[in-house]
Amino acid sequence: MLTQVQKGAGILSLWKNWGMKLAENTVTEKLLITKLEGNIVTALMRGGQVIEFRCEPVKDNRLLGNIYVGRVRDVVKNIQAAFIEIGKGMPCYYSLDENKTPLYTKKSAAKTLAQGDELLVQVSRESSKSKAPSVSSCLNFTGKYLVLTSGNTRVGFSQKLTPLEKKRLREWIEPYRNEQYGIVVRTNARNAGQAELEQELEALLGEYRRVTETAPHRTCFSLVYETPRDYLTALRDTYTSGLESIVTDDRELYASVKEYLSVHQPGDLPLLKFYEDGLLPLNKLYSLEKSLKEALAQKVWLKSGAYLVIQPTEALTVIDVNTGKCTQGKYQQETFLKINLEACREIARQLRLRNVSGIIIVDFINMEEKDYQGQLLKEFERFLKQDPVKSTLVDITPLGLVEVTRKKVRKPLSEQFSQSHSATI
Repeated sequence: MLTQVQKGAGILSLWKNWGMKLAENTVTEKLLITKLEGNIVTALMRGGQVIEFRCEPVKDNRLLGNIYVGRVRDVVKNIQAAFIEIGKGMPCYYSLDENKTPLYTKKSAAKTLAQGDELLVQVSRESSKSKAPSVSSCLNFTGKYLVLTSGNTRVGFSQKLTPLEKKRLREWIEPYRNEQYGIVVRTNARNAGQAELEQELEALLGEYRRVTETAPHRTCFSLVYETPRDYLTALRDTYTSGLESIVTDDRELYASVKEYLSVHQPGDLPLLKFYEDGLLPLNKLYSLEKSLKEALAQKVWLKSGAYLVIQPTEALTVIDVNTGKCTQGKYQQETFLKINLEACREIARQLRLRNVSGIIIVDFINMEEKDYQGQLLKEFERFLKQDPVKSTLVDITPLGLVEVTRKKVRKPLSEQFSQSHSATI
């Protein structure tokens, strides 16, 4: 007779096989770009399901990635930070520990950073509710394949690249190493040739030199480098190995995307498609309004009849897994394992879909078997690693709560999409 652990291992094996078959059938992706309720909505779809949303107002007001000549308003040594204005009345957090070499454009007589100093800073994190934006003197210039960094001179690689890929790419990139800047090789580089990498690196170096050479001659609060719109950076950041098409139904967006691809990613131009159907708009064809509404809701139903409750708070996000309508069956613990495995896959998708960041606490259905807990954590970690944004499974607490952290880059979807608009969909 099979033990509970053996039964659980069987369930896990079946789950893996099902997941692998599903992945094989849904490797292609579509990137949809459209206008909805005063926003430009970008949706990355895989297998008929949205896995990532980006929303930005049609009127451009973004800060993330922009580089300014900022001015030091205050230096707060007891928290090892300064507050730097990038515009009148726009203070941003600046970590002294993380910025050892400020890029001064105007310096006072003081030996260290002081009030009134002017320096080059890049917005590294957007504002969120009660927190001001963060800025850094470590400048990043991001391309499809590479990131040029002024604050770190090492050559780094995406964790998703294999050892053999890293070895091959290092041989191409290493000759460019110097003491002025560093290079990070992105996942998309695995499909690029040496000529493509060298061409992009030269373009990034040109931007870097232009910014650093012209900034000393610019006035305070000047915008010296503007990052592309969010729907354009989605073109840059999406893994193109499985990208089937880039589709928009807006003439203005089509022209903008075409221009961007022509200059920065000419190899992806054949993917661009214009959708035109007066009877069935793009957002209706792919049910984007429905998907947005579900992505902003607290409750998420699973196919088994179980459901998740996702509740963001000021300090962290709490996710509760409930059995709901799922029938327990004869073997309760095996049923709990099955629900938890289904939940961990969906939670990983929801974190990316909603762009949840910071500390995340997951309350899975309690399982008595330690081996079941180990299997769950292993699977959860595997799904989290598929996220382009770094996510880390920290541990399971004595109370059985699973701790996760996810790097913050952009605002969560709930903040990207305004409350007035979210109430109408």
